[in-house]
Amino acid sequence: MSGRVGLVTDSTSSIPAALAAQWGITVVPMQIRIGEHLRAEHVVPKELLVRALERDVNVTTAPPDPGGFLWAYQDHANHGVDEVVSVHISGRQSETIEVARQAAAQARIPVHLVDSGTTGMSLGYAVLAAARVAGAGGGSRRVLDALARRLETSSELIYVDTLEYLRRGGRIGAATAMLGTALSLKPLLTMVNGQVAPLERVLGAERALRRLVDAAVKRAGGRQVDIAIEHFGAPARASNVLAKLRGRIPDAREVTFTEVSSTIGVHVGPGAVGITISPT
Repeated sequence: MSGRVGLVTDSTSSIPAALAAQWGITVVPMQIRIGEHLRAEHVVPKELLVRALERDVNVTTAPPDPGGFLWAYQDHANHGVDEVVSVHISGRQSETIEVARQAAAQARIPVHLVDSGTTGMSLGYAVLAAARVAGAGGGSRRVLDALARRLETSSELIYVDTLEYLRRGGRIGAATAMLGTALSLKPLLTMVNGQVAPLERVLGAERALRRLVDAAVKRAGGRQVDIAIEHFGAPARASNVLAKLRGRIPDAREVTFTEVSSTIGVHVGPGAVGITISPT
């Protein structure tokens, strides 16, 4: 079929594997280094990663190898795709898009690179929306327009037990102003201009999670939205947040419950919970 468009993203999009497969989205895995061992994130057991973080083992993240992106682009070409839209984590958080650019220069078909300015399911829902347009036969211009609309209106709201993991990874952005506060004060964060930014500080974890839900309801603003609840090593906590959200935003179009990408997990730390509000 002429004019077919393929979608590629990186694993920080946190798209559940079944949804990625359903819509033909290729997800290229980020890399995680634990000590001296660098591996694609999807082969690193979550339990091993959480233990390493909790024991202060040196854990860092890295973009995919350029070969992973090139393989993804060539595979789309081999399956009859004419153009690829390749959408990635904020360039202010990672060099991933620059690595993708190296691969795109070698691809047999045109590759449209997009810095999403965000991460998590704000990125994931935008890619899914773009894939639906592509699946309906939309050309690259329509696919890019759908992508831009979702990225412009989506919000990431994040609870972390501590800012220490963001500080270690150098991803703390404007939230550095919240460092050094009492342990009982729990930070709520968001993404602004491609960087982690402070939302507010709340006394105690339970109260902070309630405020996270309040903020999500306010961001939804009565619009029809897709909602994602993401966590890292905190399924019970995230399930409780999901229950509260269902009660207060009962007509959400799509609700996704997922464990966040391990690469994001390295930076937010165990116990983190995120909410994505993505107007449809």
